[in-house]
Amino acid sequence: MKTRELGIEGAVEVTPQQHGDPRGLFLEWFKAETFEGVTGHPFTLAQANMSVSARGVVRGVHFADVPPGQAKWVTCVRGAVVDVVVDIRVGSPTFGQWEAVRLDDVDRRAVYLPEGLGHGFCALTDDATLAYLCSTGYNPAGEHTVHPLDPELAIEWPTAVPILSARDEAAPSLAEAKAAGLLPDYETCRAYLRSRKPDEPGV
Repeated sequence: MKTRELGIEGAVEVTPQQHGDPRGLFLEWFKAETFEGVTGHPFTLAQANMSVSARGVVRGVHFADVPPGQAKWVTCVRGAVVDVVVDIRVGSPTFGQWEAVRLDDVDRRAVYLPEGLGHGFCALTDDATLAYLCSTGYNPAGEHTVHPLDPELAIEWPTAVPILSARDEAAPSLAEAKAAGLLPDYETCRAYLRSRKPDEPGV
């Protein structure tokens, strides 16, 4: 299992080693030992989600209040998507920046997003199926979205006509979400992550 830290602090791309023969293949798509070696803390699984999307569907940019936030481990088990990590942490050196990773059923990469980052994706194929491991359960009162087509973010979605949900279509821009006090604070996120590391005291 190979890991690569993305340009946004805390986010990691993971490429598993696939073992194939005439019967098919086998791979480890999550391994606690590898995860803890990269992040320095365990991943607490509270909920597992799956989404199926038609080609051109854009979902996001979604995030949750911190604390507790919602860390995600995301992989594409069928088809292909462009997965996007967005730094929406106010005060972060990379605030407003994003990074994209192709997730598909060929390389079978995964992306880890710690608490406080925004997440979105665009389906490149019909029936693109994503599986998510989540560190906390669904909490509608603490979950928010930033408009995925916000010109300030300027995310390069790989579709001419993005298909959005009504919720995402009505989402505020990054600037509006910041002005409303909805966005996570960078130092609060860092302190929360430090508090989860067994060798460091809580802050």
